[in-house]
Amino acid sequence: MTTTLRGASRTTPRRLLGLATLGAMPYRVCVTYLLRERDGVVQVLLGRKKTGLGVGYHVGLGGKLEPGETALEAAVRGIAEEAGVTVDPADLDPRGELLYLFPHRESWSQRSSVFVTTRWRGEPVESDELVPAWHDVVDLPLGEMWDDARRWLPAVLSGGHVAREFTFGDDLATVVSDRPLPAS
Repeated sequence: MTTTLRGASRTTPRRLLGLATLGAMPYRVCVTYLLRERDGVVQVLLGRKKTGLGVGYHVGLGGKLEPGETALEAAVRGIAEEAGVTVDPADLDPRGELLYLFPHRESWSQRSSVFVTTRWRGEPVESDELVPAWHDVVDLPLGEMWDDARRWLPAVLSGGHVAREFTFGDDLATVVSDRPLPAS
């Protein structure tokens, strides 16, 4: 099996790169964080997952890219589906890329585009997928989020960018390796 990742040869086996070997690269997802300020306090909208991968965790809004869909299009669709609010793609600020590797459950491996926005229409509402709630950025529920979030999310919510690869251990919850993504 071969891959065309930047920095790797066309014949580098996926297994050596830590990527899924089930015939395709890790699937693509996007995640968006809605930010607002209330009484001088910056807050972020997170949703507690009700179903699927990450059930019980607080997560940003988003999801899998559908065939032919860009990350921006998926972000707009995901925000509407998961929280009932509308975002203009021009208002999404790209903040980076994340690669999640799950060698003990390769079908979970994924590459995520990260966005932040401060503009949307409507009020967040509960969906079949998650229960949205506002959290102060200085007091994120990091103990109730995926393990990688503490390593990058506070900086992104403060205006930074991220380009990291996280490998999860056999418990499928703990990061065992964290490194920068290769430069494009």
